[in-house]
Amino acid sequence: MNRSKQITTLTFFKYNTLRTKIWAFGMMQYAHQDLSNVAGLEFYKLMGTGNKSGFNPFPDWSTYCLLQVWKTDADAEHFFENSRLMERYRNKTSGQITYFLKNIAAHGLWSKKEPFIKSDSLSEENLPIAVITRATIKNKHLIKFWKYVPKAEKPIEKASGLEFKKGIGEMPIKQMATFSIWKNAEAIKKYAYESPAHKKAIEMTRTYQWYSEELFSRFQLYRTEGSWEES
Repeated sequence: MNRSKQITTLTFFKYNTLRTKIWAFGMMQYAHQDLSNVAGLEFYKLMGTGNKSGFNPFPDWSTYCLLQVWKTDADAEHFFENSRLMERYRNKTSGQITYFLKNIAAHGLWSKKEPFIKSDSLSEENLPIAVITRATIKNKHLIKFWKYVPKAEKPIEKASGLEFKKGIGEMPIKQMATFSIWKNAEAIKKYAYESPAHKKAIEMTRTYQWYSEELFSRFQLYRTEGSWEES
């Protein structure tokens, strides 16, 4: 896959009143009109979040997120500085943070597309690594999946080098994802190769073929804007 100047942004929005939570839920439908014709926007997903940090079938009604893939950093800058949609979000939220990401590698599909392209401006001095994992779970495996995964995910909460983790997704129960931030690439490797729970989860995934579609992607986190406090 060719390298590019593409970047990805992931914005989390926090709401603290019933009125703003209802507004945020409605925007999961109504924001598409504003996002469908944004200059330089190649791919986007409006998503809710889980009420715990990892895969979780129960929504966190106070937190939503917007994933966007941009042709260039300048396209993203223009949107965040000038978009009326983003101004509306800012006026409703009690907290908002945007992570700016450059893709290192990606494997798999998201809505039958390969949205992430390797960046041409990666830096060895840029240590924080963000990870997005995403999957559509097959209907016939939903019960078995949700019986196993919460237990399997518990060890990651104490993983060395893990700085942030949040479950995200387009549809509760069926279309789920996680976003995590790690101190560096070594922390990810250590968890992947030394965690028995992670190895078991990979083995179970291969055995049962839980997913009809899945994606794993790593990014350099090169910039953060906004503030966030996890409750």
